[in-house]
Amino acid sequence: MDHSCRRRRRTWCCSFAVPPSSPDNLYAATHYSKPRQGKSETFSKPNLSVPSSPQSTKSGSRMAGRIDPRRILSPGRVSPIDSDPAADNSAAPIPSPVIDSRPQLRSRSFRAPTPPPPPPAVVKEEGSGSGGTKDGVFDVRMCLRGKNGGCMVLELNSVVLYANSEVFAGLISDYKKGSDSSSNGSGSSSKMCRIEVPEVDNLGLFRETIELMFEDDLTKRLSKIGVFRSIDLLEVAAGIKFTRGVLSCLKYLEAVPWTEEEEEKLRSLFTRFKFDDATTRDILGRLYLNDSADSQPNVAMQLVWSITSSADANARNELKSLVKGLLSKSSVYEKNHVDLSKEDLYSVCHSCLASLVSLFEGKSDDNPREHSFPKKDMNKPLIERIARQVDNINWLLEIMFDGQLAEDFVDIWANQCQLLKLHDDASPMVRYELSRVSATLFVAIGTRKLQCRLESRSGLLQAWFKPMLLDFGWLQRCKKGLDMKALEEAMGQALLTLPLKQQHMLFMEWFRYFSKHGTECPNLSKAFQIWWRRSFLRGSETHDIESR
Repeated sequence: MDHSCRRRRRTWCCSFAVPPSSPDNLYAATHYSKPRQGKSETFSKPNLSVPSSPQSTKSGSRMAGRIDPRRILSPGRVSPIDSDPAADNSAAPIPSPVIDSRPQLRSRSFRAPTPPPPPPAVVKEEGSGSGGTKDGVFDVRMCLRGKNGGCMVLELNSVVLYANSEVFAGLISDYKKGSDSSSNGSGSSSKMCRIEVPEVDNLGLFRETIELMFEDDLTKRLSKIGVFRSIDLLEVAAGIKFTRGVLSCLKYLEAVPWTEEEEEKLRSLFTRFKFDDATTRDILGRLYLNDSADSQPNVAMQLVWSITSSADANARNELKSLVKGLLSKSSVYEKNHVDLSKEDLYSVCHSCLASLVSLFEGKSDDNPREHSFPKKDMNKPLIERIARQVDNINWLLEIMFDGQLAEDFVDIWANQCQLLKLHDDASPMVRYELSRVSATLFVAIGTRKLQCRLESRSGLLQAWFKPMLLDFGWLQRCKKGLDMKALEEAMGQALLTLPLKQQHMLFMEWFRYFSKHGTECPNLSKAFQIWWRRSFLRGSETHDIESR
């Protein structure tokens, strides 16, 4: 052979830069034992399987005729069933194309082009010799080299690779051009195209993606693999521009439900890869709210209105827990556009207060919000309808406490002069519901959950302390989740936050009422002693009291 006709070695590289590796980095590389006495060993097919990937027996049997297990070789081994070994050895050495897989080039754009026509060199090769079908010719030897040092060699059909992957189509075309120019000088051509893919994270996953090119029904295969594995395959298929595989993966993923882990995996994939809108519109519609926040205004407000207007007690209680957890500051969910504003909360509170006034006056028909359930709600007893509005207010107060927004409500509740008058005229078995709202505020102040101005605390206690004394007995009988011991402690602590002169007036009122009604009145003895000590004892006597 004329050595002057030999081509200088050059690096074969695609302009695309290469298949990204799997994000899982599962260890599926095939390890080869050290050759003994200059001979390399051929490993059986089970050693190349991926344990973490579900493989069906039926699918494996179909692939046996398409990727010959005898052609999965150790590095450096010459296939014993090559059609013309002599021609391969006599041909001028053609360098193997290398797919560059540098990590910094992993984020790239994928678009679905029209499939290119098969190259003339491949068609000629196919018609000249080893079988007429696309599965009958294995004229591409692909060497996969893992980052962890493993290696896997696959012998494949160039027509299948060319038709399915834009990356491999370019490599095969370049290789055939180099082979033809070399054969003009040497009189022979190389029948085996060699492609090397370095730094593959998951060899088994890459091989599984290549196998999809030989599948006729990709959706059926993906349904057996599952969502999590299909996302990995989608990443590799997008990296090698395997258009049919990408479209099949996206179609399958859009049609099935996801777990939270799978959803986060998809989000991560879409931040690293850019697909055309037509290809991913449906999936992105499930992952992101593409419209602006103004297109769906006040979603949280609508939820709150629905709950406060609900007439079904069981459904209302269930939804209250759900929405309160979603709106809580400690919630794990993102709340970029669903926060309730202070104005929204207070508008609902004012509506509930207006409903209470109307119900105590016997004019519930005047409330426009009551018309949402005119027949079902109006047939219920008055006490039940009043209790529903009180439950709504206390639920809204819990949301306000979490957001530190309840200070203004203290002033609003202290100035409910009309409700105070109606409380005096109402039946004890109905009016005690109003004291449940006062109890919520007293507990919040006494336990330091609510901080408000002195004027607000003073107005609240002066307005609602006496009604609380009157209703305490009914609150004991109908607790509805209220901790009476905590209420007594909190009432005493709230009184002690006032100036001593105001404390004197309120504690003396409690003392007179407690002496007449006993256990029907809250026991504020502990707070009364503290007030007494602060007001009348000085010096050593104060120290003795504190010691006892």
